[in-house]
Amino acid sequence: MGVSLPPLGWWPLAVLGEAAVFIGVSGRPARRRFAAGLAAGFGQFFISLAWALQFNTAGYVVLSVVESLFFAFAALLAPAGKKWAGLSVATIPAAFTLAEYARDKWPFGGMPLGGVALGQLGGPLAITARLGGSFLVASSVFIAGAVLGSLVQRRRRVLRLKGGAAAGLGLAVLLALVLWAVVSPNGYGSGPVRLLRAALVQGGGKRGLNQLEVPPRRVFDAALRETAVVKQHVDLILWPEDVVAENGPFVGSGDERTLEALARSHDATLMAGVTEPVGQTRFRNEIVAISPAGHLVATFEKVHRVPFGEYVPFRGFFAHFANLSAVPRDAVPGTGSGLMVTPAGRFGVLVSYEVFFPGRGRSGVGAGGTVVLVPTNTSSYSNDQAPSQEIAASRLQALEQGRYVLQVAPTGYTAVIDNNGNVLQRSSLSVPAVVYSTVPELEGRTVFVRLGELPLGVICLSVLAASWALVLLNPGGVDLSGSRKPGS
Repeated sequence: MGVSLPPLGWWPLAVLGEAAVFIGVSGRPARRRFAAGLAAGFGQFFISLAWALQFNTAGYVVLSVVESLFFAFAALLAPAGKKWAGLSVATIPAAFTLAEYARDKWPFGGMPLGGVALGQLGGPLAITARLGGSFLVASSVFIAGAVLGSLVQRRRRVLRLKGGAAAGLGLAVLLALVLWAVVSPNGYGSGPVRLLRAALVQGGGKRGLNQLEVPPRRVFDAALRETAVVKQHVDLILWPEDVVAENGPFVGSGDERTLEALARSHDATLMAGVTEPVGQTRFRNEIVAISPAGHLVATFEKVHRVPFGEYVPFRGFFAHFANLSAVPRDAVPGTGSGLMVTPAGRFGVLVSYEVFFPGRGRSGVGAGGTVVLVPTNTSSYSNDQAPSQEIAASRLQALEQGRYVLQVAPTGYTAVIDNNGNVLQRSSLSVPAVVYSTVPELEGRTVFVRLGELPLGVICLSVLAASWALVLLNPGGVDLSGSRKPGS
């Protein structure tokens, strides 16, 4: 199933894979269900998280196994036994959807990388993100797999539902969701639309794993060089995350004065990623906005830190097992909504890793963001697997929030994405580039922005609770497969 994700993007294989999972889980005893769920996780995460091999082989294995266990335990949530197999078309998708929801929250604040929804941007189910975010996209894949799997079981006479009722109901739910998403709000409101003219600055250059391979000053100088070639009049000049790496406070520094001069010379709001130390053991990862008059007008501090990348949880414990010198300081977690109010506009800001969290985009847009900005530092990879998955995450954010998304990275991908999740422009990796774009600032709200992921979570929990209530109230069993019990 992992091959459904970018850069391969073979999205139909996710549905086929989920059909195989359904067959392996439906009506099976607990041990076989757990094994089938674990195998599904291995097929998803050992492929989709392969980029982690470039950092640490043991860490890649541990991460992939931990993420796979969510699917393994999800497989145990549906009632077991062939007599309850008729419930599986509803209970198995509900359980696996809750597994995706859990991965978004735990451990370490959530690790939703490599998720099922990222592989669906080329297919018809991605649009359901407008209704329930990436969780509903994943749930739609699970339902589609259950429908296909139940049809296979029925043909093999394992599941004998009269007329294929369960498959028909599941298919009807899928069609209703897609049709509802097509006609649902997509970010355009009833009022006039203001246009934002932006220049996204990609300095280009070498990609590397740490500051020894790519010195921070080289990244800063590359951004300066590309900004110097910005000749068009724009409202916003956007730099990536971490471009300005300070050894002390940013305010009052020479780099701040340089950025102020740039903003004044271009008569544009300049936004850039800044890191600065806090004492000896911590640092801040911020996005700053400088007005055309050369004044610092807004700051946002990254909320979702990358575990083992920007901070080490339980540092004292893990220090016994790994060399933590690559992460000498822990990032201070921010607390803001993500909304940055600037002379160029009101922006919902997602800093790099945050783009994988639907709730972070909803937070900034819900607070009034009219365009979503994704300054990132996806430079530590020798291939395009992780950068491609980040583009997929930005496309999902565009659909979820009903907003145009501007993503900028030091060495790529830098991209412009419309509110329907279409990539309008995308840079090449490593090359210097300035991507110009004029995009509308939208104010309408999608269903997801209004309701979030809670309704879907409640539905999934209710489906599982109702199924287990039926099991407990009928200990002798009710054969939902359509066959008659002996003596009946």
